[in-house]
Amino acid sequence: MSAAPAHPGRERRLDYVEFASTDPAASRAFFSAVFGWSFVDYGPDYTAFDDGRLQGGFFRGTPCTASAGAGLLVIYADDLAPMAEAVAAHGGRVVKPVFSFPGGSRFQFVEPGGNELAVWSERDPA
Repeated sequence: MSAAPAHPGRERRLDYVEFASTDPAASRAFFSAVFGWSFVDYGPDYTAFDDGRLQGGFFRGTPCTASAGAGLLVIYADDLAPMAEAVAAHGGRVVKPVFSFPGGSRFQFVEPGGNELAVWSERDPA
C-alpha cells in the first residue's frame, strides 16, 4: 500500500519550469514589466519567478526556441492586442502574429533572453 502524497494538489502536475536565457536579468525585466511576475535573484546567473500560479526560473544558457523543437509554454490573457503591444514595447519580438484556432486565438513571441512563448485568449480578434 502506498502512502498518501504529501501535497495532493501538486501530485503529478507541473510544479516548476526552468528556461535557459542568454541574459537572465533581461528576461526578469521583461516578464516583470509585461506580465507582472515577481522575482528573486540567486546571483547573476539565476533568477526565480512566481507568476501567481506557477514558479520557475531563468538560468544563464542558450535557449532553444519552439521553432527549433523546444516545448512551447503558453500564457493566457483576456485581450491579445495590448499584450502584443507590451511585448514589443519591452524588447520582445512577435514571431507569429495573432492567428485564430478552434477555441480562441494566440500569438508567439521571443523575449529578450531568447525564449519563445505564446499568449492565447478565448476571444477571436476579428
